[in-house]
Amino acid sequence: MVTTLPASPEPFRIEPLFSERLWGSRSLAPLFPEMHDLNPLIGEAWLTGVDCRLANGPFMGKTLGQAWKEMTIAWRGAQFAGEAAFPLLLKFIFPADKLSIQVHPDDTYAAAHEAAAGGRGKTEMWYVVSAEPGARLLAGLKLGATKEKLLAELADHTLEDLFQSHGAHAGDAFFIPAGMPHTIGPKMVICEVQEYSDLTYRIYDYDRRDGNGEPRELHVEKALDVMNFNSDAGGKVVPRPLLIRKKKVGEFLVDCPYFSASTFEFGQRIHMRMIPKPSERFSLWVFLEGEGGIGWSSTPHEVTGKSLVGQFSYKQGECWFIPAECGSRGYYPNSKTRLLVASPSSPKNELEK
Repeated sequence: MVTTLPASPEPFRIEPLFSERLWGSRSLAPLFPEMHDLNPLIGEAWLTGVDCRLANGPFMGKTLGQAWKEMTIAWRGAQFAGEAAFPLLLKFIFPADKLSIQVHPDDTYAAAHEAAAGGRGKTEMWYVVSAEPGARLLAGLKLGATKEKLLAELADHTLEDLFQSHGAHAGDAFFIPAGMPHTIGPKMVICEVQEYSDLTYRIYDYDRRDGNGEPRELHVEKALDVMNFNSDAGGKVVPRPLLIRKKKVGEFLVDCPYFSASTFEFGQRIHMRMIPKPSERFSLWVFLEGEGGIGWSSTPHEVTGKSLVGQFSYKQGECWFIPAECGSRGYYPNSKTRLLVASPSSPKNELEK
C-alpha cells in the first residue's frame, strides 16, 4: 500500500514500546500513570524505536521504521534525504535498582567489530526527569584510574570506587560519549537521547541472575578495548540559557556530532518561528510535564493563531515527531509544560518569538 502524503507535512505521535529489565520498576507514574503494579518489571520505554507504532497522521498504524522509508525531504529535512536508517533513539529509563556498570563503543570500533549488530556506536545523554533524595549515578573514571586498577577493583567487587559519583536532581543533564563507563542508580527517572544503537558492554552486574538463575553475560575484554581512561570529555552538563526576548524559557544542553538537545518550558500562549528556514532536519519532542495544544504551519514567517494550519493535543509522557518543514508554531498550554527537544545533529537555528 502506497501512502498518500498531505501537501504539507504534519506532526505525529509515536507510541512507546515498554521493555522488561531486571532492574526495572513496578510503577511508571507520573509519566504513565496507568502503568502500576507491574509484573514483570519495566525498565525502559522506547519512544523512537523503529518498531514503535504511529498514532495519527498519514502514517497512522505503521511502524516508525516503515514510515521513515516513505518520508520525503519535507518530513526528514534535506540533511537526511539519503539516510537509510532512523538516526536517534529516545527512551525513558525507570530504574528501581542499579543498572550494570557498562560502556559503549564508538562508531569506528562498532563498524569494525559489530557489523552484525548494526555497526553503529553509542554516544548518549541523560536528562533527569525526576529524582528522589539520595539519587546518584556514576559517569566516568576518577583521575589516575588504569586498566590494572580496574581489573583489581573488579575482582574485589569494589569497582564503584574508581568512578566519579554524581548526585542526580530533576533538571540535571549528563553527556556520556562513547568510551565513558557509567551506570544509573535507582530513585530517578531518566530521559535518554542517543545514537540509534543497542550496543552495550557490561563490565560488572552486581552478581545478579537472570530469569533462569544464570549470571548475565559480561563483556570485559571488549569494554577494555573501547574504554577511555584519561579523557575528561563528558559528565555533568553546564547548560546555556535559551532566551526569548531576553527571558529564559529553557536550556541548551548538548550539541554534539550526533544530536543536539534542549529543554523548553512555557505556561502561557506563545507564537514562535524558527530562524533560518527550518528545512535541514526534523526534531523530536518529549513532553515531560503538562498538557495542552500545539499549532503549526509549514512556513517560517511570524504567525498568529489565525495563520496556523493544524493543531495537536499533547500530554505528559508523549513523544512527537516534528517535520523539518514545520517552522511556525503556536503553544497553548492548559498547565505549565516542560519538554525535551532533540534533533539528529547540531542545529544552528535559534528560537525567536
